[in-house]
Amino acid sequence: MIGIIDYGVGNVLAFANMYKRMNVPHDVITSEADLTDIERIILPGVGSFDYAMRKLNESGLRNSLDQFVLEDKKPVLGICVGMQMLAESSDEGKLPGLGWVPGSVRKFSPDDAATPIRLPHMGWNNLSTSRDTRLLHELNEDSWFYYLHSYYFVCLDSANELASCNYGIRFSCAINNENIYGVQFHPEKSHEYGAKLLKNFAEI
Repeated sequence: MIGIIDYGVGNVLAFANMYKRMNVPHDVITSEADLTDIERIILPGVGSFDYAMRKLNESGLRNSLDQFVLEDKKPVLGICVGMQMLAESSDEGKLPGLGWVPGSVRKFSPDDAATPIRLPHMGWNNLSTSRDTRLLHELNEDSWFYYLHSYYFVCLDSANELASCNYGIRFSCAINNENIYGVQFHPEKSHEYGAKLLKNFAEI
């Protein structure tokens, strides 16, 4: 059973609808009690880093999620801002992140880009896989995903990078630390490629 964390931030219904079409058991999680029969969770996120962290901290789910992920070692997939929240800190705010994956979140700088860029990075782009993983099984450079962000995850350990994308600079667009996964793009908006990734996560 997949649990989709509803803390007031993210496209919860979009994920639920995709899993419903795939006949994958799922539930929307709004309280600690809802986690009882859950085997893996999705942490969606949109908007600013501090706003999302504040909403999660106020949801009453934070301690249970720490236990679920760090102690019980069950799989979690952070998406967009949900991926950025896995970090220790972000240039976008002052609040600490979850700290589940060593690293920080930085803002794209047009001055650092090899080619002119506009912010946010919005629209379709592909990825280049860094290593084999079940999450990205049968997904490659021909797989296109929808992005909408101005900040990117910087892994403290490069071994935590699953895939990268190029938008003026090369940045990590998919990460993994043991049972913890994150993707910067929106699989719920990425048609067949996004559905494939979400199905892969359901089978981890």
